[in-house]
Amino acid sequence: MRSIRLWAAACLAALLTGCAPKQEVNPICSGTIWPDDQGVHVNAHGGGVLYHEGVYYWYGENKSDTTSNAMVGVMCYSSPNLTDWKNEGVALAVEKNDTASDIVQGCIIERPKVIYNEQTKKFVMWFHLELKGQGYGAARSAVAISDTPVGPFRYIGSGRVNLSRLPFDMTDEQKAILDTLDAAHYPVEWTPEWRKAVEEGLFLKRDLPGGQMARDMQLFVDDDGKAYHIYSSEENMTMQIAELSDDYLSHTGKYTRMAAGGMNEAPALFKHKNTYWMITSGCTGWAPNEARMFSAPSIWGPWTQHPNPCVGPKSEITFGGQSTFVLPVPGKQDTTYIFMADIWRPEHPSDARYIWLPIQFKADGTPVIEWKEQWTLN
Repeated sequence: MRSIRLWAAACLAALLTGCAPKQEVNPICSGTIWPDDQGVHVNAHGGGVLYHEGVYYWYGENKSDTTSNAMVGVMCYSSPNLTDWKNEGVALAVEKNDTASDIVQGCIIERPKVIYNEQTKKFVMWFHLELKGQGYGAARSAVAISDTPVGPFRYIGSGRVNLSRLPFDMTDEQKAILDTLDAAHYPVEWTPEWRKAVEEGLFLKRDLPGGQMARDMQLFVDDDGKAYHIYSSEENMTMQIAELSDDYLSHTGKYTRMAAGGMNEAPALFKHKNTYWMITSGCTGWAPNEARMFSAPSIWGPWTQHPNPCVGPKSEITFGGQSTFVLPVPGKQDTTYIFMADIWRPEHPSDARYIWLPIQFKADGTPVIEWKEQWTLN
């Protein structure tokens, strides 16, 4: 009789549990104020998200009210569900007193991304760095490291990339053409002849002695643990994809050019069913433009351009934003991908807003990003 009563009680408990209302999931609403746990708008612009041991970590640029220059550094926020964000503070702080530092207050820090190295058990941050007072002339890549996802990250250094290296897949014919290129032969920019020379490597050749330019950037870790640095180079005319060392702290010297002369920036790379997809924007400064999309069977290409993946109001200007990251969300039957973008407000940088939208796939596997006023992961 006792066992029967216990069985009945267990059944009742299970029934009540099953009937209990599910916990409400906050919707993701693009373009609105996103308050953190302190009720303050999340300040992590041009950023990316790292998923580590069940927690999402969002890293991005801290923007002040009046300038886009780095006055604080790189912020970190954490969340168990992608909607409730805890302010973890400054992951990488700029130097306020050491004027000799690359990252002194007033420099430009853009598009910080963090990846975790399974071998070294370290968190590695790369970002686009411009030296204080030099505009966008430095075009450097910078790296920092931490033992924990929230930091503090220790700044290691910065510089141009792939010094004196040619793309590994450049043919002998392409090298021969490169040898003939001379800036003096193209005194007028934006002519058809100048554009053709840029495609063939005019700026690539110019920058060989000091290293390649790297501005808007992205990091990507492949299934085999290899990491890659994707960045807008050659005066923002050409994307480059470069392999990182095993510890993710430097470049191996192996890289390729992608969409040469195409003027792409704001790369966001992801992999779906063995196809690599990259979403970019054109080069129109703070103003939004039509998103672009490319695919390839290998990280090294060949890359094929597709039509704008955005659908809905303002799709011709990426819903008023610019791509920054694509986040794969684990734990679903088929991995969910979230397209992340920034709605820039240069006149009030700290008030810039965020666009997060689910990526859907057509029957042929092509990604589509449809505008939704609000949505949930459920």
